[in-house]
Amino acid sequence: MNDHPHSHDDSPGLAAPAETPVDAGSQALSEALRSSFAIIRVVMIVLIVVFFASGFFTVGPSQRAIILRFGKPLGEGENALLGPGKLHWSFPYPIDECVKVNITGIQQVDSAVGWYAQTPTERLSGIEPPAPAGTPMNPAVDGYVLTADNNILHTRATLRYRINDPIRYVFNFVNASNAVQNTLDNALLSTASQFKVDDVLTLDVAGFQVAVRRRVMQLVEQQELGIAVEQCVVQSIRPRQLKEAFDRVTDAAQTRGKVLNEARSYENQVTNRSSADAESRINLAQSDRARLVSDVAAQADRFQEILPQYQRQPSLFVQQRLTETLGRVLTNVQDKIFVAESLDGKPKELRLLLNRELIKKAEEQKP
Repeated sequence: MNDHPHSHDDSPGLAAPAETPVDAGSQALSEALRSSFAIIRVVMIVLIVVFFASGFFTVGPSQRAIILRFGKPLGEGENALLGPGKLHWSFPYPIDECVKVNITGIQQVDSAVGWYAQTPTERLSGIEPPAPAGTPMNPAVDGYVLTADNNILHTRATLRYRINDPIRYVFNFVNASNAVQNTLDNALLSTASQFKVDDVLTLDVAGFQVAVRRRVMQLVEQQELGIAVEQCVVQSIRPRQLKEAFDRVTDAAQTRGKVLNEARSYENQVTNRSSADAESRINLAQSDRARLVSDVAAQADRFQEILPQYQRQPSLFVQQRLTETLGRVLTNVQDKIFVAESLDGKPKELRLLLNRELIKKAEEQKP
C-alpha cells in the first residue's frame, strides 16, 4: 500500500509528455522576430524593384549611348549606339554600364607640356608672374620646347574638338580624352622642333599655329581617335629668366624695322623726285630739240631762198646784208660814226674831238 497521496507509474514507456509553459516575454520576442522578417522581406522587394528600375535611362538630343555588359558592347557598329527620343533600359552596374557620348558638344583639352609651372590662381588670372631673381629654370617643374635653332621657349595649346565617331572614341582607348591630350602634346613638341625661335615668337606666329593644327589632324587620323578638330590655339613666350635679353632683341628688331622703313621711305622719295626731274628734263630737252630743229629748218629754208641772190651778185648781197645788220645794231645809238674802207686797202686815220662834258638835261638848266 502506498502512503503518498499521488501515485504515478515510474516506467518511462507509460509516462505522458509534459507541456513546456510559455511566458509573455518569449511570446513577444517571437512576434517581434516575425514582424522584422516581414519588414525585411518588404525592404528587399523594394530594393530589388529600385535596383532594376535604376536601369532605365534617357539619351540627350546631342548624345549617343552605348551599353557595356561585363565590359563588352551590346551590338556591333551603329547598332550599338542608342539614340535620343525613347526610354532605354539596361541591367544596373556592375552587370551593365551605360556610356554616354556627347557627339555635338565641343570638347576641350589643354596642353601645358611646354609651359612653366603655374598655380591654379595664376592660370585663371592669365598674368605672367616674374621669375625669382637669380633662379634658373627647373626642368623638373617647368616645361619647355626645343626649337630648330637649339633655343628653348614656353608654349602651350588649347584644342577644341567634337566627336564624329563614338564607336572609335569609346572602344579604341581606355581613356579617349587622355589620348587626345597625348596627341596634342606630341604635335606641340614635334612642330616646335621644326621652327626657329624668332619665327615662333614674332615672325611666323600664325604659321606655327597652323603647323601644330596640321600635325594634330595627322595624328588623329593615324590613331583613329574618332574626333574632328574644330580649333587649335597656340600661345608662346620666351623663358621668363631671359626676359631682358629677349626684350633687347625685340627692341633691336623694332629699331631695325623702323630704320629700314625710314630708308625705304627716303628711297621712294628720292626715286620719285628723280623720276619727276628726269621726266621734266626729258620733256624740256624734247621741247628744246623741237624748237631748235624748227629754227634750223626755218633758217635752212631762208638760206635756200637767198642763195640764188648771193650767187648772182655776192658783193652786193654782202653789202646789203651788212647794211641791214648795222641798221639794226645802231638803231638806238646816239652818235654814229662810219669809216668806209679805203680804196687802196690801207687803213684810214680818223681823229675826232669830242666834248667830254655831259649834256645837261633841260630840267637841270632851269633856275
